Parts: sequence; structure tokens; C-alpha cells
Amino acid sequence: MDHPYHGGFTPVTEEITAFDLEVTGRIPAELNGRYLRNGPNPLSLDDPSASHLFLGEGMVHGVRLRDGRAEWYRNRWVRSAEVARRLGEEPRSTLVHGGMDFAANTHVIGLAGRTLATVEAGSLPYELSYELDTIGPCDFDGGLPGGFAAHTHLDPATGELHAMAYFWGWEHHQHLVLDEKGRVVHVRDIPVADAPMLHDFALTAKYVVIYDLPVTFSMAHAEKGAPLPYAWNPGHPSRIGLLSRETGELRWVEVAPCWVFHTLNAYDDGDQVVVDVVRYPERFVDARLDAGGAPTLDRWRIDPARGTVTETRLDDRAQEFPRMDERLTGRPYRYGYTAAARDLVDLVAPDGTGLEDLPDAAFDNTLIKHDLTAGTRESRRFGRDAYVGEPVFVPSGDGEDDGYVMTFVNNPARGAADLVILAAQDFTGDPVAVVHLPARVPLGFHGNWIPG
Repeated sequence: MDHPYHGGFTPVTEEITAFDLEVTGRIPAELNGRYLRNGPNPLSLDDPSASHLFLGEGMVHGVRLRDGRAEWYRNRWVRSAEVARRLGEEPRSTLVHGGMDFAANTHVIGLAGRTLATVEAGSLPYELSYELDTIGPCDFDGGLPGGFAAHTHLDPATGELHAMAYFWGWEHHQHLVLDEKGRVVHVRDIPVADAPMLHDFALTAKYVVIYDLPVTFSMAHAEKGAPLPYAWNPGHPSRIGLLSRETGELRWVEVAPCWVFHTLNAYDDGDQVVVDVVRYPERFVDARLDAGGAPTLDRWRIDPARGTVTETRLDDRAQEFPRMDERLTGRPYRYGYTAAARDLVDLVAPDGTGLEDLPDAAFDNTLIKHDLTAGTRESRRFGRDAYVGEPVFVPSGDGEDDGYVMTFVNNPARGAADLVILAAQDFTGDPVAVVHLPARVPLGFHGNWIPG
């Protein structure tokens, strides 16, 4: 079987529990919690789920930090009913949406004391225990009318968690709001044509920002047996929706055709809206994940009164997985963090499509700190075989970059991964601490720091 699970994406084959991990440097005492990250890890490379990067069964990796110690590392498959059966266990539940039961592989979040593995496209999230064992699918005590979303955005001012759900069988997207206790308190259906994919969205103090872009469900590719039948659809208009959080009024503004997986942040600037995204010229051409050109960090400035969007290139290097200090979600901010280079190249263009002109240094695994006020950048290289992941910012003080950036990094000398903790204000200096894990952590998708 032809599959994408090679190199940094090569799956691990067993679940591990390890205690009292070795540390180089000093773990800051204020880091009390868990660093968790989700990603696809097929049970077998002979399975259909291994044919596409988005379809591998989810595995969550976690490190527990407390009192300057790395107490444990765990990795656990998310037990959908099928995964549980294949591991010789009883299914946790039969709760599904749309007949879909999927071992959520995209993100992992903390909400109201729950740990949730999330995924998009109509499936339910899965609740995990503190030690990452699967409790079962979660519909928030009956509050979800359908599936959930891979990406959520928490409003730091209100404590509300926003999500945008979609499903190929719907003629709408669905805006969901959960309160601080994890209860669904608001549901709004937003009509859309062609069943478009919606991986992420943005949030400002005034608006929910919705991306309606030309990657749509393709029955033609489904009939051909495409494992993920979404494809670039040049006939589908590209537009951005501004949904008023106060009135529910929705205004659409046209934007040049493109695709967006991830938002860095967004905010209101007077009567205009600023949205910073990782933008692709195209994506899913002929239903291929790796076709459509390299991503760049761009800014959209939206003028709702005029119905216009002004686009500005912030950084033309190929990069992905943008994160920032989420205490400023939806508000003006200065700093952002992205990952660039070989892991990104493997993910978005393993055949090199659209990346022929990149300098050789671009294939070093690199984290980038963006100062969006000064227009400057700092780059932290880890080497060609480091397979660096998404940079997660963890605050420790009141300043926007007063905190730490942490991520899993492959250590080729050990054949295992490290949890690397950088001081955000000394981004290119020596790590504050490096936690040495007992095993490899394959490249994956998204994670979070969940305070203890």
C-alpha cells in the first residue's frame, strides 16, 4: 500500500508509560501541568486508514510536569469502537454522529476538567482520563446536535469556547458556543453551498470569522475511492464570513481563491478586522493533500463597510502550525510562533511540489518567532532529522512573550524524542530544559499545555 507514514511520520507500535524522566537543564517550577499532543498513528500500515495522513487512528502523547520534575510520559491510542476491538478491549460507547466513529487524531484540549481529543468532519470528540486512557465519545451531555470541530477558540474575556462544525451531509456549517462548565449554550446553523471543508476559523471581540474556501466534498472522488473525498473546486466562490457575536448578522466578503488550514490570530481594528493566517495558493488539487503549492504567513485586513479584503505577505517562507499567547485570542497582539522546514515539507509537499526554489536551509527543522509589530523574526534551527512539531506558548508572567515555548523534537542521536522548553524572550538561546523521552514521538498535528 502506498502511504504517507514514513520518515518522521513513521508510527510507533506500542503504548509506553515511563516515570521520572531524565532532564537536561531545569524545568521551571511554575510549569505545573501536562503537555499533550495528538496525531495520526495507524494501528497497521496495511489498513485503509494508513492511506491518508488525515485518517490514521489518533494517538495522544503526554508529559506531566510538576515541582521541577518530569513525572511521566504516556502515549495512548484513542479508543474508537474499532480501535478498542482490535486491541482486544470492549468498546467504551456506541455514541456516534452520522454513523461515523473515528479515533480523533487532530487536537487535544482541556475544558471544564475534561481532556478531549478532537477531530473535524462530523465525528464526536473523545474524552480521555488524566492519564490519557479513553473514557468514550463525548457529546457534552447531549448538547451537541451533530459533530464537533478540530479547532476551538477560547475567548479569554468571556470564558466561552467557540467551535465551527461541518459535515459532508449538511447544507450548513454550525457555530457552537460552550460555557466555562463545558455546556453547549448556543447553536447557530450557517447555510453554505457545496459542503466545503472547514478546518479552522477565527475569533475577534466582535466577530466569528468563517472561511468558505474552494475545497469541497467531491462525490466524483468518493466514487473513485478517494480516502478523503474533498477536492479543490474552482467553481466554488472564495469568501470570508463575519458573524456578529452581538446580533447574529452575517456578512460575506470575497477574497482571492486560496486555502487556509490554520489561523494565527485575529482582532478588530476600529471598524476593520485583521486576520493572520497560513495561506496556500491551492490545496487538495485532484483530492491530493500534497498538491497546491507552499504555504506562507499572510494578513487579511477586512473592511466590512466596503466589502473588501487587503492581503499582505508577512513571511514568504513555507511554514505551518501557527500559535500565539492565547490570553490575547481575538485581541491585538505582537508575537506569533510557527514551524518551518522538513516536517512541514513532508506534510504539505512530500514530492517537492511547489517547493523547488526553497534554499537548503529551509530543510532544517526550524521554529520561528514573529514580531508582528517590528516586522522582524527569530529562527531557531534544530537540524535536518529533528522533526520539530508545533510550538505551544505557555505564559509565566504578564508580558505577552513572558513565558515558554515547548514542542516535541526528535533526537536522532538517541532515536527518541525530547520535550524542548525554550524561554520565549531568549528564543535562540539554550533551552531552559530538555526532557528526554523513552521513545520516538512521530510527527503529528496539534497539542496544548493544560495546567494542573
